[in-house]
Amino acid sequence: MTAIAIADNRRWAWLPPVGSWGYYTLLACVGMFILGPLGGITAAFMNFSIGFFVGGQVLAGILGSVVTYGYGAEGRHGANYIQTTAASVAGMMAMSALIQAMVWMGMPQVPHWQLIAYMMCIAMMAAGIGMLYTPILVERMQLTFPSGLAVANILRALTDPELLRRSVSRLFGGMGLGVVGGVATNKVAWLAATEFSCSTFGAGLIVGARVGVPAIVGGLSFWALTNTFIGAGWLKEGEPFRKIAFLIALGMVLGAAIVDLSLIFWRVAKSIAQPGAQQQVPEEQRTGPRASLPRLIAWVGFWSIATVVAGMQFFGLSVGYMLFAVALVFLFALVNGISLGLTDWNPISSAFVVTVLLLATLGLHDPILALMGATVVFVSCSVAGDMQQDRSTGWRLGSNRALQFRFQAIGLVVGAIMTVVIAEFFMSAHPVLRLDQTVMKASEAPAQWTSAMTYKFVGALRSITDPKPYQTQAILIGLVLGFATEFLRKFIRSREGYKRFAASGKAGFATDFVVDAVLLPSPYASSFGGFVNLPTSLWFGAGGVISSLIHTLAPKPKNGEAALPDDMKPTSLFGGGLIAGDALAALGIGIVGLMAVL
Repeated sequence: MTAIAIADNRRWAWLPPVGSWGYYTLLACVGMFILGPLGGITAAFMNFSIGFFVGGQVLAGILGSVVTYGYGAEGRHGANYIQTTAASVAGMMAMSALIQAMVWMGMPQVPHWQLIAYMMCIAMMAAGIGMLYTPILVERMQLTFPSGLAVANILRALTDPELLRRSVSRLFGGMGLGVVGGVATNKVAWLAATEFSCSTFGAGLIVGARVGVPAIVGGLSFWALTNTFIGAGWLKEGEPFRKIAFLIALGMVLGAAIVDLSLIFWRVAKSIAQPGAQQQVPEEQRTGPRASLPRLIAWVGFWSIATVVAGMQFFGLSVGYMLFAVALVFLFALVNGISLGLTDWNPISSAFVVTVLLLATLGLHDPILALMGATVVFVSCSVAGDMQQDRSTGWRLGSNRALQFRFQAIGLVVGAIMTVVIAEFFMSAHPVLRLDQTVMKASEAPAQWTSAMTYKFVGALRSITDPKPYQTQAILIGLVLGFATEFLRKFIRSREGYKRFAASGKAGFATDFVVDAVLLPSPYASSFGGFVNLPTSLWFGAGGVISSLIHTLAPKPKNGEAALPDDMKPTSLFGGGLIAGDALAALGIGIVGLMAVL
């Protein structure tokens, strides 16, 4: 890595200088061998025991800032590189649920080196695709990425004494409450029944009412359509509405993305066509290695080919199915990235199920082959989302783009190895994890190891022998709805008369809010209501409403006191603290639970 010419502000002389090989080795080792495996073991345990996992960005950001405290303000970049590496390791280790699904499906034993190589090829391709989209999602659309914002605020506060002084009560107060709430929702039955989550509520506090209210509108709309879905034969009596609504929701995000991307590409084409137009070099690129679009495209191309070849050689998938799976990665890395950026929710399992359905539509009815094809999309959505989330943190901090990408890549190498290792460890220590729960009676299923994510995978894979045309129809309906809604939003809000009315006073403001959040809500935000249960949408929306009310009623900064940055408003700090506290609680519960079963 290229050394960076930065003033030496180390608090302790024994620390390796910033930009030296010792410095980068310190950051990489802490991320790869300490924080990454710590978060990964927790994530794998949570997947095997309850069926979901908590991302490692926030936790690794907190612990990484402790490691780099001795570097002063420059430590924020080092901590960001640590959390990028650690989150890559942890996120990959969470993919061990896929290996459990292979066992449940009765897949013949695959040499470990082949699984590791396959996972690594997919992850490297996905990291490149995720980075390829960050100029659109992070810099042009400026999506919030609530967890990424939480990490950025934590790192800024912990490395700047003035920011720490002014934000400590809100940030650490939120963390404390998040820890208490995270433990309570796992231990108190009535609270768990409400489906309250500190991180969901905290994400709502960060994004505000114009995102939170559409999530409520979407959730209530899908809930109200439950009987309609049952009458159409799309749902069975007693099934949750999101079993079909998530397909419509994915279509909505895709439809809205078509509108936004068309506008973005049109603006880019116009700027390129302007004679003498020069690209500004971002401040982050003035020191250290420069990012290169041609190199990034070559990276994506190489690892895409490697993924296709690995799938064909190791698992017998045809070149057509592998190319289709890779093409879906380019689609879902964008769609899921938008969802993650706006709501902090990455619908990776939904992308897996949709991939299985599409492969079945194309004629692939072998569940084991479908599993290996859908693995490409599932792992990619997780890795690409992590890359976009991490880059949103780096963009806010001004961390070097090329360095951050390299740190993610080395984390993915370790993560690919640890994915196989941790899966074998858990299934050897607890043979019950090898038993296919989809063929068990309710009384036979192990209560301690519900493995809900694996259960969803295997259930979807077994259903491909009987494909259902209405599932494709649901996606198309969502696509049309999302496209039409976003087109109308853009058209109405681009009219000069409407802009003047919206800015004219309280009546204009209220009308604009109703149009923006209720009548024509953003498909990116309202689709959240199709991915989750209704209470989750309500809690997320409640956080958004409370945040906007506080901003409206909050007093102005005192005379002589500079305002905090826009993305460090009180509710953003407190919401980020809730997310961080919830992550710490999940880590603690995971470690205690793991120790209890070892």
